[in-house]
Amino acid sequence: MYAVKLSAPDDFDGWREAARALAGAGVAPAETSWQVGEAAGDLFAESAPLPSGGVAFSVPRAFLTLAESAICHTDPERFALLYSLLLRLRERSGLIADSADPLVQRLERMAKAVRRDIHKMRAFLRFREVETAQGARFVAWFEPEHHIVRANAGFFVRRFANMAWSILTPALSLHWDGETLSEGPGAARSDAPEGDPIESVWKTYYASIFNPARLKKGAMLKEMPKKYWKNMPETALVGELMAGAQAREAKMVEAGRVQLGGNLRTAWEAVREEARVCTRCHLYKCATQTVFGEGPLDAGILFVGEQPGDQEDLAGRPFVGPAGQLFDRALGEAGVDRKAAYVTNAVKHFKFEQRGKRRIHSKPDAGEIEACRWWIEQERLLIRPPLTVALGASAARSIFGKAVTITSMRGRAHALPEGGEAWVTVHPSFLLRVQDNKEAEYARFVEDLRVIGKRAKALA
Repeated sequence: MYAVKLSAPDDFDGWREAARALAGAGVAPAETSWQVGEAAGDLFAESAPLPSGGVAFSVPRAFLTLAESAICHTDPERFALLYSLLLRLRERSGLIADSADPLVQRLERMAKAVRRDIHKMRAFLRFREVETAQGARFVAWFEPEHHIVRANAGFFVRRFANMAWSILTPALSLHWDGETLSEGPGAARSDAPEGDPIESVWKTYYASIFNPARLKKGAMLKEMPKKYWKNMPETALVGELMAGAQAREAKMVEAGRVQLGGNLRTAWEAVREEARVCTRCHLYKCATQTVFGEGPLDAGILFVGEQPGDQEDLAGRPFVGPAGQLFDRALGEAGVDRKAAYVTNAVKHFKFEQRGKRRIHSKPDAGEIEACRWWIEQERLLIRPPLTVALGASAARSIFGKAVTITSMRGRAHALPEGGEAWVTVHPSFLLRVQDNKEAEYARFVEDLRVIGKRAKALA
């Protein structure tokens, strides 16, 4: 019997290497014992070296994807289960697609639970600022259900690349200094800070955007279980807000509609001011300023462009350069009042290449769009537009959270999970660059806007 020692509970590379060697030599699952570190293993398993010189074979990529997730589960049988499936795949590679197979089903459930835990960590982890000898550091506490901390490290490095931060969990800790990611031992809840001055502002903002008419308690608890509430400053208000939701909703119904008042305007201004000092990605270092959205907060249409251009960067306002002027002209021909629409960009800082005295626009990459999605989400959360329009592929990626093509999405409504519709068309700058069929492309853009304008009126 072989005893395989893995370096960590999520040691996929170690498991993969050992499993390949054992399977190549035809070692049965019953002849293998899997253990992590110095944990007690099978008393009858020998510490013999892994077999070598076995028969090479390949497995479907779908199995490796499944294994990478399932191996992060806390089920102590996960290594053996995956090895059993690996051996079966040697004989029947199509088994991985058989959702009725009990073993495949079990591992898929494990992988799904891991992916959900990864999402929970990204959604419900909250950083709090502390002062250290090296300057400001942001510290967060999280208690994952599975071994997902290392699997999530890359996300937080990309999302908060310019921050010095630490994520503390019971099993291990992650530390990022802006250049290097390091690991440390597990921590206790008391090692994390309780709060910081920003939280009072955040709580005010959260309370101001809470809409009792949209409250679905069961759905909320399913998505955000109470165990996560203690780590999030805004959720300290949930109980109170839920308790008063029925009375507040009745008042709203009696009034006929939510009046746009000081709270909403104050919340929007607070988000805009916070965006002015945004350092979520490196673009702030060279841009003149953050270019936030503008327009009425009860707008029926929210237009999302790509990023500010040279003139927008200098003026601090969206869509005021050549593309913005063409956009205004097209809106006028389509019968859409720009003053009644809210306009913003997927990325709030100007990205460019310096060529002599000129600053040439450079397309934002996926990481920069993702880093800026937080601001778009806040704008949409406050305005709650019935209709959101993505102008170009970068804007579409920001709204849908993934890369999409304009060709496949253009010309029809797409329901959004949080409510409302999204429409996709080209960015006005495309019309400035296009050489072939310039007039026809412009006419098609105007027609897109005309259809969107009519749809917005219908929704209103």
